[in-house]
Amino acid sequence: MPKKTERKPAAAKYEWRKTEKEFYLPKGKGPVLVDVPEMKSFVVDGAGSPADEEFQVRVGLLYTLSYTIRMMPKSGWTPPDYQEYTVFPLEGVWRMDTDAWQGGGLDKTKLHYRLMIRQPWFVTPDVAAHAKESARKKLPAEMLDLASFESSADGPSVQMLHVGPYDTEPETFAAMNGFMQAHGLVRTEQAHREIYLSDPRKVTPEKNRTLLRFFHLNAVPAGGKPGSKKASNQ
Repeated sequence: MPKKTERKPAAAKYEWRKTEKEFYLPKGKGPVLVDVPEMKSFVVDGAGSPADEEFQVRVGLLYTLSYTIRMMPKSGWTPPDYQEYTVFPLEGVWRMDTDAWQGGGLDKTKLHYRLMIRQPWFVTPDVAAHAKESARKKLPAEMLDLASFESSADGPSVQMLHVGPYDTEPETFAAMNGFMQAHGLVRTEQAHREIYLSDPRKVTPEKNRTLLRFFHLNAVPAGGKPGSKKASNQ
């Protein structure tokens, strides 16, 4: 798959839903291949259930930092190359190489996750640091210290839009695993990305939309067979 680089838009307002559909809103209902370039994000790590208060605190931290950057021109400072834009969606990388599956079911209290919100092209480490300093008016220093500004690339990936409750995601994962086997692809790590396109507070579980992605994929080695590695539900 050809490599891509993050694009700087020319429109008056940058709308990720319109400009980068291949990374967020793939066509069709089945799995698709995509090569995801390097992207910059505010990141925070954690462990435990998404229902925990600690999880919600981390989500709030990421949104506070993201909207602090979004509103910088109205706060008296405009970063170089700033352009009006829509804040990117919340994402989570969930690692399944834990003891969360012991006992035949998923114990969400033992999950490990990395939450993030992508930042636009003009956000540099200096801009990110300025945002953290500005956010001290709203959040305590020990909370802000949980967040870091990082760059990462998912690279060769398989993704699929999941519509429905989070608990039915294994059905979509199964379709993605079948697609990878058919295309001679294997996962290099037991982790997946979720991009939350709906606000679960505003839609019914049946209409909830989440983009699911297996990333850092490799081709099956010469002489190997697709699916020769033990498949994972997630």
